[in-house]
Amino acid sequence: MERNNLYPIFLKLNSLNVLIVGGGHVAEEKLTFLLKSSPDAKVTMVSPMFREATIELAKKGDVTLIKRRYSKRYLKGKHIVIATTDVPSVNVKVHKHCRKRSILVNVADNPPYCDFYMGGIVTKGNVKVAISTNGKSPTTAKRLRQFFEDVIPENVDDLVKNLNEYRKTIKGDFEQKVETLNEFTKGLIEKKE
Repeated sequence: MERNNLYPIFLKLNSLNVLIVGGGHVAEEKLTFLLKSSPDAKVTMVSPMFREATIELAKKGDVTLIKRRYSKRYLKGKHIVIATTDVPSVNVKVHKHCRKRSILVNVADNPPYCDFYMGGIVTKGNVKVAISTNGKSPTTAKRLRQFFEDVIPENVDDLVKNLNEYRKTIKGDFEQKVETLNEFTKGLIEKKE
C-alpha cells in the first residue's frame, strides 16, 4: 500500500529567507498562501513582470519585488525557493541551482522537482493543522482544509492557552506531567455514544 512518507514541519518564516521565482498567477497564489499563514515571512520575488494584485499584496508584507529575469545570484542567502514560471527550462535550472547549494526548492506543479510541498493549512489562533496529499491532489487538500476549518471550534485557542497555564502549575517530572495532561485532555477526543 502506498503511503505518504513526507515529514511535516512548521517553519519560522520570519527568520528564513524565501525566494519566489516568477510573477504570474501561480507566484501570486504561493505568495498569498505564505503571507496568510506567516504574515511576517521574509519573501523576495524575482520576475520580469508582476501582476498588479501581486504588487498590492507585496505592500502588505515583508516582500521585495525584483523586476528582472532569474539568475542564480538571487539564491544568495536564501533558505527556501519556490519556482513558478511558465518556462519549464527556467524552473529546472532553478531546481538544479538550489540542489547544488543545498537550498530547499519547490517547483510548482512538478513533484519530481520538489523537496517539499505546500499543503492545505488551517489556522485557529495558536492551533495550526497542515494537510498533505503527497503532491497527488491539491484539490483534496483544499477540501480537507475547508472541512477542518468548519470542524475545529473557533475557541480552540482559548483551550490551548488555558492548558498552557494549567501545565505550568503541574508538579512532578516530565512523565508525570504528560500523564496528568493526557488524563485532563482525554475528553477532547472521546466519541459521544
